[in-house]
Amino acid sequence: MTDPNPLRRKSLTASFRSSFLTGLVVVLPIGLTIYLIWSAVGWLDGWILPLLPEAYRPEELMRDLFGPNHGFPIRGVGVVVFLVFTTVMGWIARGLIGRSILSRLDGLVDRMPVVRSLYGALKQVAETVFNKTESSFDVTCLVEFPRPGMWVVGLISTRPKGEIAGKLGPDVIAVFVGLTPMMSGFLIYVPRASVIELALSPEEAAKLIASGGLVYPQPKADLPEA
Repeated sequence: MTDPNPLRRKSLTASFRSSFLTGLVVVLPIGLTIYLIWSAVGWLDGWILPLLPEAYRPEELMRDLFGPNHGFPIRGVGVVVFLVFTTVMGWIARGLIGRSILSRLDGLVDRMPVVRSLYGALKQVAETVFNKTESSFDVTCLVEFPRPGMWVVGLISTRPKGEIAGKLGPDVIAVFVGLTPMMSGFLIYVPRASVIELALSPEEAAKLIASGGLVYPQPKADLPEA
C-alpha cells in the first residue's frame, strides 16, 4: 500500500534532520566546553590533591563535617590550591629573599647535567610566554611553507638570537606554523620581507588552523571585504 502523503513524510523527515543538525550546533560546543573544563579540573585535582596531607583532603573534610558516609569528592579544590600556591610563590619570588633563594636554586641546578638542560629550557619558555618582556605570538601572518606558492597561517615569535642570529642576519624572524588540529607544528626562520602580517588575532588564527579552515573569523568592521 502506497503512502497517501509522501510529500508530508519527506517534509517531516527534512524537518527532523534540520532540527537535529541545529541541535548539534547548539549542544556540541556547550557540551565539549563543559567536558574539557571538567576534565582539566579533574586532572589538576588528581595531580594536586595527593600532595596534601590526608586530613586536609576534601573527602576527609566532608567526613569530618557530615559523617563517615558523606566522603564524596569535590572538584576544583586542586585548582584553588594551585592558584593560591602559585600566587604566594610569585609574591615571595618578587622579594629579596625569594630572589636569593632562586639564585641559589639556579646555581644548584646548573651543576646537574640532565636536569640543567630541561630546567633551563622550561624556564626560558615560561619567562618568554608569561613575563611578556617582549612581543611574542601576538602577531599573525602568512608565510610560504613548505615551498613557494603554498601559504600557511603562522604566529610571529621573536627575532633569532645568539648563533642563529649571527648565521642568518638581522632581517630574519622566527615564525611558528601550527598543524591541524594544532597539536604540533614547526618553527621556521624566514626573511622579514617574505612575511605578510594579518589583522587576525592569535585566537582567531588558532581556531582557523584547528578547524582545518572550517571556522573562518568574521571580517573586521573597519576592513573592506574581498
